[in-house]
Amino acid sequence: MDLSVIQQRLQTFAHERDWNQFHSPKNLAMALSVEAAELVEIFQWLTESQSKALDATQRQSLADEIADVQIYLLRLADVTGIDIESAVNAKIEKNARKYPPLNPSA
Repeated sequence: MDLSVIQQRLQTFAHERDWNQFHSPKNLAMALSVEAAELVEIFQWLTESQSKALDATQRQSLADEIADVQIYLLRLADVTGIDIESAVNAKIEKNARKYPPLNPSA
């Protein structure tokens, strides 16, 4: 997945609809939170086993919500100038130092 290509598509999409006026960091973070809650809602009343065996309709809803979360995350990163790839790699390294492997030889 080329995030910069997707971000450019999202920039164009927002520009064509004059949505940039609404895409402040605050508003995008709030929208991201709403979409994450909609993602959680899919699993809210399912058992662990049910959550691993979604039917086709549930899987489509899950795919839509994952996409919504990703879209808002990409827009937020774009408007704030955060390079997601660099941020993710740095965070993985930070987590690796904070949480060393249980079996270092593995």
